[in-house]
Amino acid sequence: MSNKGLDSTFLHFGIRKEDIQLIESLCEKHQLDFDWVKDFLIKEFHEKKIRNQDIDDKTVIQIIDKALQKIK
Repeated sequence: MSNKGLDSTFLHFGIRKEDIQLIESLCEKHQLDFDWVKDFLIKEFHEKKIRNQDIDDKTVIQIIDKALQKIK
């Protein structure tokens, strides 16, 4: 039986637990600092949401691209 509690990350930032888990697995695979990547992505998504900006696939790609540029 799955836990049906509320996902606090989703409640605060609109990001699903599954998405955070995907980010974590990709960070592990590519040897990236998960905490930094997660915080950066959550901050970017949150800023877009509070500005009422649409978050479509293109926006997600831009956010990830921006994070990768900071890592290099």
